[in-house]
Amino acid sequence: MITQRFIELGEGLGDVFELCELIRTNSGRLHRAFIFTTGKSGILSPAVAFNPAGEGSFMPIYICREGIRGGSKESARITRFREAAEEAGAIPVTVEVRPSTDFSDRDQHYRHITGILRLNHLIPPLR
Repeated sequence: MITQRFIELGEGLGDVFELCELIRTNSGRLHRAFIFTTGKSGILSPAVAFNPAGEGSFMPIYICREGIRGGSKESARITRFREAAEEAGAIPVTVEVRPSTDFSDRDQHYRHITGILRLNHLIPPLR
């Protein structure tokens, strides 16, 4: 059974650089890249899912949660994220999700996102 879990890197500029470096160094394991948006509030969260390593069953999904404000012009952080993903052969999928403030804790928020990803066949279902 594949276990999918979010690993939160943080919300700052350095965290997005770390996410981009994870993409570059693990490009062979890259499953899919995402940009989660909270809709009207326009807050963005770049994330990337990697296939399990070796014979493992753990699928990590690294995320910089709600650290980027959306707007009419794309931020430099999102541009760098897109470039890193595209260099690794993935076009980031934009997915609208509810903001984390709608949930009592982060685990509920991540279960909400995981459900959306599974329903849309963007990550594998539980087996």
